[in-house]
Amino acid sequence: MDTIREEIVVAAATGVYTGYIPFAPGTFGTVAAIPFCFLLSLLGPIWGALFLIGFFWGAVRIAGEAEEVFGKKDSGRIVIDEIVGFLVALFLIPWTAKSLVVGFVLFRFFDIFKPYPIRMLETRLPGGWGVVADDVLAGVYANVVLRCFLYFLQGGAQ
Repeated sequence: MDTIREEIVVAAATGVYTGYIPFAPGTFGTVAAIPFCFLLSLLGPIWGALFLIGFFWGAVRIAGEAEEVFGKKDSGRIVIDEIVGFLVALFLIPWTAKSLVVGFVLFRFFDIFKPYPIRMLETRLPGGWGVVADDVLAGVYANVVLRCFLYFLQGGAQ
């Protein structure tokens, strides 16, 4: 891989270097996702889904290439998976401070504790797929729980 391409891969994979923060890089990577989540909130369902699919495919590729650069499977410096996972967590959720904070906490919970079958995806899928898929599923779990939380907070169906 040439030097410029490698630098681009590292910058993207590390969430513009937030993955280099020595403590809780995944949490800081999730923070780096917030501007992308805001952008996603401005898109309608169709354009949002297309953006999310494109981001997912790009993240898989970048994460796979970053593993080669770092010489380690699922290096802690790779946080593009947290970015795409948090995008999934907030997909089609109303953009409010409450949804952002609760979604953040839920996503980090599912990403850290990896309930079934999240951990299985991480260990069984090769390359960038294994790096990204577990975070996407953690994002799906967070999205569903966040929807339930917001539904009951608003008093359910009126």
